[in-house]
Amino acid sequence: MHPRRLGPAGRGVRPPARVRRRQGEHRERPAQRDDPQLRRGLQRQQQRELADPGLEGRGRGDLGCRRAPHPPVQPLRGVSTRNEKDRIAVLTTITVDVGTTSVKLGLFDPEGVATVSTSHPTPTVRDADGEVYDLDLMAELIGGFIRGLDADRRAAVKRIAITGVGESGGLVLPDISLASPMILWHDQRGLPLLAGLDAADRSRVYRATGLPVSGNYGLSKIAWALRAAGDAGRGAQWLNISEYIAARFTGVRWSEYSLASRTLALDLTTAGWSQDVAGLLGVHAEVLPELRRAGDGVPMRAECARGFGLGDDVLVHVAGHDHMVGAVGAELAPGELLNSTGTTEGLLFLHDAPSLDGDAERAKLANGIHVTGPAVDDAFTLFASIPTGGSAFATLQSMLGVDAPTLAALCDELHADWVAGRVDLDRVPIVLPQFRGSPSPAKNPRARGAIARLATDTTRSELVFGAFVGMAWQFADVLELFRIQPDRVKVIGPASRNALWLQLKADLLGVPLSVSGHPEVVSRGAQQIASGGSGAWTDCDPVDVLPDPERHAALAAWAETQRPIWTHLKALPA
Repeated sequence: MHPRRLGPAGRGVRPPARVRRRQGEHRERPAQRDDPQLRRGLQRQQQRELADPGLEGRGRGDLGCRRAPHPPVQPLRGVSTRNEKDRIAVLTTITVDVGTTSVKLGLFDPEGVATVSTSHPTPTVRDADGEVYDLDLMAELIGGFIRGLDADRRAAVKRIAITGVGESGGLVLPDISLASPMILWHDQRGLPLLAGLDAADRSRVYRATGLPVSGNYGLSKIAWALRAAGDAGRGAQWLNISEYIAARFTGVRWSEYSLASRTLALDLTTAGWSQDVAGLLGVHAEVLPELRRAGDGVPMRAECARGFGLGDDVLVHVAGHDHMVGAVGAELAPGELLNSTGTTEGLLFLHDAPSLDGDAERAKLANGIHVTGPAVDDAFTLFASIPTGGSAFATLQSMLGVDAPTLAALCDELHADWVAGRVDLDRVPIVLPQFRGSPSPAKNPRARGAIARLATDTTRSELVFGAFVGMAWQFADVLELFRIQPDRVKVIGPASRNALWLQLKADLLGVPLSVSGHPEVVSRGAQQIASGGSGAWTDCDPVDVLPDPERHAALAAWAETQRPIWTHLKALPA
């Protein structure tokens, strides 16, 4: 990728959809740029929960109709509680966000404010074939959170909205018991089953589903699970982890469109399951459940609601794929790019039709149906994921033997040095941050990172700076695959709290970033979906991170000089 080409005056292919902006939902509000209280409020206390013997991970899981002791959850500090007259009212909602490394639980009030929030490490265990969810502990976390709310707050709840990662899942029987493990999105146990697909098959799959063939997507996991289950899998249907949690609440199995479009089995041209594609792996479409829109809620089972102390009118929503739910919270418009950061890093555009041409196929871009469902304007998404996002922090901590506060302080120092012109780019090593696999167009989960241009006097600071430059460079490479010059880049997630990462990205691209000051845009989006509303980006207290022309020119020249090394590192065998 040539960074200069992505400057404001650079060339780019405009998206096919005209840019339409919603009117009447915006209000002027000053951004909270560097509020220490906000920063403190963004820090999460990870808590371990007490065991809840009533929340079994097998059988007809009820997610808890028995009471058990549970420590109180902590109110979320640092989020504005102002009540502007023009705020769109939403319903009091419990949100569940199942991420790769953490499960975030929240209670959002009718003003869209998180009055209670907590986060826990995502409960997983390893089995003989890879990594699966610990569903007993997952049930304890969710059930315990709800019971930890006081009675008045529980009585006010009208919606439960569940979102999460897009490619996980397991086989679920009619009684909501499991016929297989609940498999994580990055688990590759089904990959060998894809080896028999030739180039024509793979192209056929892309032209129908809009997805490149990959072991990450659900279809190979479904085929593996059906073979492993044998007769025990009769009557089972494949549910994503978010859909499974909803089934535990409601007793109903269904699939939400944006999550269904991550299975490699949904035909985007018909918005229905593809027997043609599923049959390539010997899967019958009957294992794929009824499709519902994210806005279509299902009543919680009465006995479950009573056990939680909730009202009898609570509806449960599968809000959808977390990146797409974040697009709702960020009020993403056509022509804008959502940069959704977490353990991974996502790039998401909205379109009025899927991109199924040869260029998109060769780039291995992932099409999908938005959480709004089909048959509406801008109902399709075009997406790419970078496996290494926020997870790079843990990698650097381990590599350098430092803790999180030390690394954060070092990033702050490097940011100050960078904007003051005190960084010598000629001393910076080249870091290819493929610590968890490579992004499109290679999209190889077995790829690993590499470092070049190390010297005997290379410092820790220079290595960290090189890692963040490498992350920005990798982002720029992936963005170029879309052949779109975004009108605006909206950033949500943990990257919004790292000034070095943001500034390097803005300076390398030569494009301004609009960065959310709100910590939970995805959860806010889930509440808005469940309430039938839509988000307002101004409610996220966005702050602009602007590129500096001199730094942009310096980075572009440096990247051009180092491009042969960068290209060589990317070509190393996995």
